[in-house]
Parts: sequence; C-alpha cells; structure tokens
Amino acid sequence: MKTLDAPHKSTLDVLLINTGALKAVYQSLGENLSAIETPTLTALFATYLRNKNISVDILDAPAFNLSPDDVANYVTENLTPKLIVFPVYGFQPSASTQNMASASITCKALKNKKPSLKIMLTGTHPAALPRKTMEEEEAVDFVCDLEGPETIYKTIEFLLSETSSVIKIPSLWYRKGDEILHTAPGKLITNLDIEMPEPAFDLLPMDKYRAHNWHCFDHINNRQPYASIYTSLGCPYKCSFCCINTPFGSPSYRMWSSDTIIKQIDTLVNEYGVKNIKIIDEMFVLNKNHVISLCDKLIERNYDLNIWAYARIDTVKDEYLEKLKKAGIRWLALGIESASDHVRDGMEKGRFGKPEIIEVVRKIQAAGIYVIGNYIFGLPDDTYESMEETLELAIETNCEFSNFYSAMAYPGSALYTQATENNEELPDSWLAYSQHSYNCHPLSTKNLSSSEVLKFRDEAFTRFFTNNNYLKMLENKFSKEVVHHIEEVTAIALKRKLY
Repeated sequence: MKTLDAPHKSTLDVLLINTGALKAVYQSLGENLSAIETPTLTALFATYLRNKNISVDILDAPAFNLSPDDVANYVTENLTPKLIVFPVYGFQPSASTQNMASASITCKALKNKKPSLKIMLTGTHPAALPRKTMEEEEAVDFVCDLEGPETIYKTIEFLLSETSSVIKIPSLWYRKGDEILHTAPGKLITNLDIEMPEPAFDLLPMDKYRAHNWHCFDHINNRQPYASIYTSLGCPYKCSFCCINTPFGSPSYRMWSSDTIIKQIDTLVNEYGVKNIKIIDEMFVLNKNHVISLCDKLIERNYDLNIWAYARIDTVKDEYLEKLKKAGIRWLALGIESASDHVRDGMEKGRFGKPEIIEVVRKIQAAGIYVIGNYIFGLPDDTYESMEETLELAIETNCEFSNFYSAMAYPGSALYTQATENNEELPDSWLAYSQHSYNCHPLSTKNLSSSEVLKFRDEAFTRFFTNNNYLKMLENKFSKEVVHHIEEVTAIALKRKLY
C-alpha cells in the first residue's frame, strides 16, 4: 500500500507484510545512515499473485516506521485478509535470520488481536528451518520451504475453495492437531519474464525508500528516491558462509531477460524519478550475454543512473568495464572476504590471491567505477594474524567503501550445518545474527572466541575509516562533506553485549 489511508475493512485475498526493526538491527546507524530498502521480492510475489487473479496488497512496516503493535492494530482495524504472508528475506544475501525477530513478534501481535487470521512465513530463514520455525512460532499456521509464490497461491486457493486438499499444496508445512506435517517439494519458477515480469511498485510507498550512504557519495544529500531490482535469482556458487540458495535449492540460477529488466528501469525512472538503483542479485557480473545486453539497453537510454551491483574478483572482465560505466553502474561490490588463500579455500575463492585482488580493484577504479570491498573476520581457519592480514589488505586496497563482517553461521549455510554438528555455540536469539545489533554473536574459530572476533571487527572498522589515506582519497574523489559524513559515522560507537 502506498499510504496508510486504506479503505475501512478492505477485503483482500493475500496481504504481504514486510517487517523489520531498523533501530534493533542497526542501533543508532538505523536513524539516518542505513538504507530503507524496497521489499522487491515481496513486490514480485504480489505480481505473481495478481497474474493468478488473486487480490493482494503489501504493508511495508519499516517504510512507515511501524512497530509490531502498530501493524497488528492497522491490519485488524482496516483490512480483512484471508491469508497474511511474511516473506522473511534479507536485503543482503544472508540477512534473513535477523528479520525473524520482528516477524515473530508481529505474528503474535496479529493473533492476539484476531486469532482467526491465517499466517504464513516464507523466506530464507523459514526455508532453512521449517520444522523449527513451526515449533517455535505458535502464531504461524503455515511455513513454505521453497521460494514462495506457488505455495502462497496454492494455499490461498485452498482457503478460498475449502474443497481442495492441503496435500496438493507444494512445499508447505502445516499443523494437523498437535502434529506438524509437510507436503512434497514444489518446483522453482522457470519463466520469470512471464510469471513475475516486474515488481508491483504501485503497491509500495516509493517516496519512502532511501539509498545507502556510500551509494550516494557523489551526491550525499540526495539519497532519495531509491529502489532495488533483481535481474536474476539464486547463485551458482556455494560459499560456506552464505545461505542464499536455501529457498531455491540447486541448481537455482535463473535470469530475467534484458528486455524485461529495462522495462522495470523505465518504470522506475519515468514514473518514480528513481536514479539510485541497487541490483540485488547475489552475483550480477557473471553471465556475459546477460550483463552486456542490459548494459547496451541502458547506454541507449542515457538515463545518468547511479547503480550498484555485486561481482567477484574472477567474474570482472576487462571487456565489461567500459560498458558497465556507460550504463550507469557506478559501484561494484566485491566479495574479497579474506587476505588468506587458506581461509578463502572454504569459500570457493581460494584460487585468487592478494596480487589478483588488488589488480582487479585497480582496473575497476581506472574505469571510473567505485569499489566496495567486503571482508569477513572469524572464518573457521582465521587466527588473529590472518584477520590482521585481511585488515591490512583492506587498508592497502583502499576501496571507496568497505564492509566488515563477522562470520555468522546463518541457518541454511554450510557454516550452520558444521556448527550444529560440532555443538558450537550459536546466537541465543535471531536478532543476535545481525552484524550491527547489541546482541550480535558471531562464530568462534579454532583459535578465537566470539567476543575476540567481534571486538576485532569493530576495531577494524574504526581503523579503516579513520585512516588518513582513506580520508584523503574520499576528499579527492568526492568532497570534504563526504569526509565529514564518514567522521560522523565513526563517532557512533556500537554497543555490544559480548564485550
């Protein structure tokens, strides 16, 4: 819904709710610095359902700054949905679990207000732990263990008809008395262009979304309007720390055509005035024909966009760079992860070393594209020395922005399987999987405790962003205003329970 002025007692087949708590997840960083993300996958689900003649709307709680009680009050006072669905997906590849906390509280608030409501959870975390989710979330009637759209459609079809059998609904977990049962697996959507051609942007408050601060270093005070899009779903890689393929299975990688994607971008630019765009794909710079075809169409439009997307050291080719720049791709996020070849071995990234990393970063920068370096501390083979080596690599590489993460055993990842099999200590709450939360609790390693890893990560953040070479580079490439902005960021000290 674009506004909260809904018709009184509006009847809907399906209400999709996006939940999240910026303050709990990001602490003080959530007030002005973090992005307010478009729930694009949720909007794609809405399109899928509309194409099946199902009436649907979206309530985006973070965009309207609604608490769980606010959501429950609004829904029960203004809407009468036959099925409420929470797509618990993350806005970065492994950020689903941290959103379970707000989803859980909101489900309970809704059931407390109106017990007859039917509620489903779908998304990366529920797909990774469907039985555990059903056992722990008494306010939830259904869980989907695949990507979502077909299961949602078949479930609302079942609720509307009251004659079909729940057994025919694919990938569904449900209750029968005290039992928790599940149906046979469903299939992935294969024809994305036909079944989910574009997100239902018209159901979203498009004026509410805000780009990341670094995304707009060229225009730091103009972070709105903003939107995110998918050009593909799934990922062909199997990094140990990532759970992205959990709701998709393997193989899961599928793409929209460039013709379909360019229509989405046309809509964003011409109807909503959006220039700041995030391509959410786990790996955009991957398939040559896909990348070049979309770039060519963007170059023809000459929209002067500010786009960022994910790439890998080994997928960035010289032949792409000029087209990416001309197309409006101003930022590429690289999963560098660690300076240690040995540590990267478990992530399918051990085959390129420090010289290759720096060479690729410099090539991207030489093409006029900015780089975000993503680094992880506390991977299983990490030592204090290897983490220090990673930080030194980040400082030497001196990307225009860097993200520093602690290794987390996200449900659905190989690290989670390994941690549970070895009885390693895991976070005691879903919110503790958030990198920036007070309760953040990363994995321990063979050599380091969780608190040591987290403390190093926080100190690394400060050391990088207060480094004189970095600040001088920011001033030269952007402005003194951006330097002052970064100084304001580093002045915000995250509070941590672990230390």
